[in-house]
Amino acid sequence: MTCLILSVQAATQREVQRRRRRQTVRRSGSFSLNRVRVFKVLRSWVQMEGSVLIDGSVMEGGGQILRMSAALSCITGTAIKISKIRAGRSTPGLRPQHLSGLQLVSDLCSGSLQGATIGSTDISLSPGKIQSGNHTADPQTAGSVCLLLQVALPCALFADSSSQLCLKGGTNAEMAPQIDYTVKVFKPIVEKFGVNFDCDIRMRGYYPKGGGEVMVTVNPVKELLPVTMTERGNITKIYGRAFVAGVLPFKLAKDMSTAAVRTIRKEIKDLYINIQSLQEKEKACGNGNGIIIIAESSTGCVFAGSALGKKGVYADKVGIEAAEMLLRNIRHNGCVDEFLQDQLIIFMALAKGRSRIRTGAVTLHTQTAIHMAEQLTQAKFTITKCDDELSSNDTYIIECEGSGATNPHL
Repeated sequence: MTCLILSVQAATQREVQRRRRRQTVRRSGSFSLNRVRVFKVLRSWVQMEGSVLIDGSVMEGGGQILRMSAALSCITGTAIKISKIRAGRSTPGLRPQHLSGLQLVSDLCSGSLQGATIGSTDISLSPGKIQSGNHTADPQTAGSVCLLLQVALPCALFADSSSQLCLKGGTNAEMAPQIDYTVKVFKPIVEKFGVNFDCDIRMRGYYPKGGGEVMVTVNPVKELLPVTMTERGNITKIYGRAFVAGVLPFKLAKDMSTAAVRTIRKEIKDLYINIQSLQEKEKACGNGNGIIIIAESSTGCVFAGSALGKKGVYADKVGIEAAEMLLRNIRHNGCVDEFLQDQLIIFMALAKGRSRIRTGAVTLHTQTAIHMAEQLTQAKFTITKCDDELSSNDTYIIECEGSGATNPHL
């Protein structure tokens, strides 16, 4: 790091001296332009030193920066140094789930991971060759298996053969997609990019014990395809599952389902809504309850609303929360919901060609994912507000000219 600072300082001095000799600053308005040019010089020197420096506190400022930067480092072969990790959080630095994700990526790419301990705010990753085979991640908490998949899946796509990922933790966790969302919503949409993976839920795990286990088989690709999703069509199907596990009574599942159907019926009156009530017994670790409701459109779009039960919260409130979330994601007439938006950015950035996706309001997570993708690849994104007759005030097109990453092993 000392060498890097000295190199940057030297670059600054040379740039200033060159500017003085050429006497380019002839008017006050040129100062900001020169600052931009100096910044570009400094950035190139940082990259020449072998690592891209990433500020982990910017924008969303959480685990997504870690997941995006680690995955793209692995795929592009670019060494990274991340500082100020989760600096604005109540417990800054790496938590067990983040640490497990970084270790999983390092294992996938035979990389060198430095500084990765619980609570660390600075890490570095120098990737090697992406390895297929068997890889395991276990934070030994209820940390989300779906977030572990988010960081590992893009990397495994660029291996030399199929990979088996054993992911342990929480399958239905707060502040993360439920495993049912990953299988029913994320999977069919990401397959449009050419992604192919299978997901076997061997054990469900809930907060606070975790204990869930999901086996994921990922097949490699030569390159990812661009995707266009700009026509939503009509909602043709609504279904879901309301579940209880452990010692919780089955009545909770019934109450969640009934409340959800009643809420959706206020806006969508002409579709049969099938939300199954389920008691998880043999393949569940711990106690938990929740619901996920899925809507499909005539053009192949998939949306969801979900919620998990909490102590002291009535089951019907959980069902209403999930139903209102689904309705909110249907009203904007976009083609993806607010939780799929940011998950697709990395695939758009890596694809060969131009992708266009119609969405609702662009979330901070999505903006952060775009920022990281443009920092670590040659992808270029634009966001345009829609103004057609089907648009709401919060309908946008996210467009990306992908970097065209190719798998050197295929």
